[in-house]
Amino acid sequence: MKVLGVLGGMGPAATVAFLARVQALTPAEGDADHIRVLMDMNPQVPDRNRTPDQAEAVLGQMAARLRDAGAEVIAMPCNTAHAQGAGIRAAGLPFIDMIAETTAAVVATGARRAGILATPGGEALYTAALTAAGVQPVVLDGADREAFMARVYGVKAGDMGEAARTRMAQLAAALVARGADVVIAGCTEVPLLLCAADVTVPLVDSAEVLAQVCVERCG
Repeated sequence: MKVLGVLGGMGPAATVAFLARVQALTPAEGDADHIRVLMDMNPQVPDRNRTPDQAEAVLGQMAARLRDAGAEVIAMPCNTAHAQGAGIRAAGLPFIDMIAETTAAVVATGARRAGILATPGGEALYTAALTAAGVQPVVLDGADREAFMARVYGVKAGDMGEAARTRMAQLAAALVARGADVVIAGCTEVPLLLCAADVTVPLVDSAEVLAQVCVERCG
């Protein structure tokens, strides 16, 4: 098996949930059947939207440290920070592209219009990837986008209560009302508030997709 290096902390709750998914998706009969994981849980990574150059430099340093510690494959359960992928790839290890893998999962559903629940940075990445794949992106409008970001920052502050879950389901429904025939949980905080049963169309969870690919590449 290959050693998986994880760039984490963006945010911490989403990273912990991602690691749990990797564990759950690994076919194992005992401890030794699981993937060895080296993780850098760094909540102090500079803001990926406001200071992208600083974020890229820190992420590159983190990837290099994981490489030197023995990691053979790198994954990062943060969609927005994939805009800083060049700095991570500079460490010289295979980097699993969460955006590309999730887009491929959307294409596999046969969807023609994909709703995006993501930060502005993540939304831009998915819009470009979906368009290149021949899938029309469906995005939130200004007011709903603000409400979405409030829910994301709420999760980072520990708010995963019923009101937050209801609002996230409403935002997913707004995308469906605009014609989305699949919804992407394109921010790793989203699945902490939203599950497939909350959405009337298929939900493609980027964290779940990434976890499955990690198992396939490393297991």
